[in-house]
Amino acid sequence: MGMLLNPSAESYRMAVNSKIYIDKSMLISVMNECINTSQRFVCVSRPRRFGKSITADMLCAYYGQEDTDSLFRTLKISGSPDYKKYLNKFQVIHLNMINFMDKHDSLEGSLDYLQKRLLHELKSQFSGVDCFDWNDLPSVLEDIYNAVHVKFVFVIDEWDCIFRRNKNDTENQTLYLDFLRSLLKDKVYVALAYMTGILPIKKYGEHSALNMFKEISVADAGVYAEYTGFTEEEVRELCDKYEMDFDEVKRWYDGYNVNDVSIYNPKSVVEAMLSKELGNYWTQTETYEALKEYIQANFDGLRDKVVQLIADEPVKVNILKFQNDMTNFGSADDVLTLLIHLGYLTYNKADRSCYIPNEEVRQEFINCIEDGGWENVMSAIRSSERLLEDTLKGNEKAVSDALRELHYQNTSLLTYNNENSLSCLLSLAFYSAKKYYTIFRELETGEGFADLVFIPLKHSDKPAMLVELKYDKSVDTAISQIKEKRYHGALTEYLDKLIIVGINYDKNTKEHTCRIERFNAEK
Repeated sequence: MGMLLNPSAESYRMAVNSKIYIDKSMLISVMNECINTSQRFVCVSRPRRFGKSITADMLCAYYGQEDTDSLFRTLKISGSPDYKKYLNKFQVIHLNMINFMDKHDSLEGSLDYLQKRLLHELKSQFSGVDCFDWNDLPSVLEDIYNAVHVKFVFVIDEWDCIFRRNKNDTENQTLYLDFLRSLLKDKVYVALAYMTGILPIKKYGEHSALNMFKEISVADAGVYAEYTGFTEEEVRELCDKYEMDFDEVKRWYDGYNVNDVSIYNPKSVVEAMLSKELGNYWTQTETYEALKEYIQANFDGLRDKVVQLIADEPVKVNILKFQNDMTNFGSADDVLTLLIHLGYLTYNKADRSCYIPNEEVRQEFINCIEDGGWENVMSAIRSSERLLEDTLKGNEKAVSDALRELHYQNTSLLTYNNENSLSCLLSLAFYSAKKYYTIFRELETGEGFADLVFIPLKHSDKPAMLVELKYDKSVDTAISQIKEKRYHGALTEYLDKLIIVGINYDKNTKEHTCRIERFNAEK
């Protein structure tokens, strides 16, 4: 066993032996279908701390030369018909690119060290092969294949680290892509090449240096979706085992929509289970300055979209023009697409929109806007607790006055032109209600769709609320619509503690009016 060639399976063995280990070994069956085919080049990108390195270690342990049958025999893959087909059948080359980038100040020096180290191990393993040039890595691999018909599985972890560390160094980025292309492209000695990182493969003009790779990302994962993070079923089982409130864990760490599969943040779920406490675990692993840098970018419309996101409004986004790097932004959509890949947003492929996935990430957004020109938004958030109290007390004037002030302060960010704009303002105004409620927008209830529905969380003693918004009509119309269309029909268990709220904005007077009633089922 070497450091790069057929490394020890000990890293994966320790992961399997950990107190919490979620079995994702059926990914091996998916990869087996790619072995020795035109689909043998796979690049999987997902956010940091979403299990990329454990997956890389798993593939190395399975395909490599160490006898690991006893390790995999207890895992799901052992029940697959193809379990033994490729078990320990290949020479594995495992490259963690961060390790090499740390060895030298220059990329050229790092790549030179990588090749020397790997060539040294290859020469030791295949000393009997007569290689034409022991200093040329692709040539050596070709000679080994031709001489002894050995094929290699390449597992490249943190493949994109140069694009994240040296964001503006396009010369070295091109050099790096050329190195990978010369090592992998059109090479018959490659049985499988599995690359993983945070960013998809960098685009350069019409032709990519690595266009043979099938790209799998959080924006379009296909059959890989369930392997992107923890699934809902897996988290529910953990909550049962560790006696954690599933609904609260879901609120904090769920929300990643990967091809309609609900995915949870693995790092945070594990930490929450082991500590028996919900909190910000994933965001602690990296400063929020990175997020702050991008949401402060000066792109037309980006600021408005960030406010919408904080207010829990989905934002339409075109992810197709993103150049897969951290510097070439041509629009607000490019910034939002980067945040999707970084895990700060999630993407709904069905309607091409993005949104903040969960409470953990939402708090990170708030940290980023506490200063730096977002004072009016922060003022609205800080005032939202009082607004909720006034609403629950039925203080209609106080609610109307608060909404008027909020509208006045944020006219540059939120331009009223319809009920959707008003809904965004209301979502921001009731921001603190997320501590007590699950809030639904456009929820199907009774004979129609209620604009905003507030359903109390398990630990909350607050009443449920139905809010109907009107633009240039009247609060009486709003209240009547709630009753006539029986919006309360979906909230039967809350009828004894249900508040209905009608809010109208008059575009001529620019005034908000509010009507608050306690629901009476007998009327």
